[in-house]
Amino acid sequence: MGVSNNITSILNFIAFLCSIPIIASGLWLASKPDNECVLLFRWPVVILGFLILIISLMGFIGAYWYKEGILSLYLCCMAILITLGLILLIFAFVVTRPDGSYWVPGRGYKEYQLQGYSIWLREHVASDDYWPKIRDCLVDTNFCAKLNYQFMSSPQYFFAHMSPLQSGCCKPPTTCGYQYVGPTMWINPTNPIIDPDCAIWSTDPSMLCYNCNSCRAGLLGNLRNEWRKANIILIVALVLLIVVYVVACSAFRNAQTQDRKK
Repeated sequence: MGVSNNITSILNFIAFLCSIPIIASGLWLASKPDNECVLLFRWPVVILGFLILIISLMGFIGAYWYKEGILSLYLCCMAILITLGLILLIFAFVVTRPDGSYWVPGRGYKEYQLQGYSIWLREHVASDDYWPKIRDCLVDTNFCAKLNYQFMSSPQYFFAHMSPLQSGCCKPPTTCGYQYVGPTMWINPTNPIIDPDCAIWSTDPSMLCYNCNSCRAGLLGNLRNEWRKANIILIVALVLLIVVYVVACSAFRNAQTQDRKK
């Protein structure tokens, strides 16, 4: 077996092993409340992991046993996978770059403005065409109710580091001036006309601020944070795939040489 074939076999075996944590991280992303409710964002990393698993196994077999036909198919699939990965990575960076978060004075958490996020995210996640189903799904996850058991006092709550989804959906905007009673119980606003969300807020557990723009922004904030973490996985995966692809091209030439000698 040629040196490049050995290296290709080893690298593809490593890629095969690396696909397992990629799949696991994709399943973790898919299990998050926001991704559960936004099907468009739920499975890309899992699909990428399975594609790397299958293609790296194909490359290992082709390089180890000098199978020129398998190596040809492998190289073609690898080129397509790298291209799709680059497109996905660039797209993910572009649509998650704008950030609608801002710090609230005297609070440990941020709040979120819908207009601060990319147009694509707003149109494909937070628009009226998609939001009713997403809102009903978020209500069913019951993540706001958990705050009532997590925070027992107002100082503890005010200095908590909440997720964008919790900050946007489980309470009214701070500018409304609502009085804190509990994590999901706010009453008597002092400035109820400063923001349309002030009038939308409800103490009904099935309503809260799920219809607020702040909730839509919080969902986009959650998606942004999680997908920027996923981008790191994509970068590592693409660097590995490109290295494997370059070495595999050499292994393919070796396989052709071996076939001519037979």
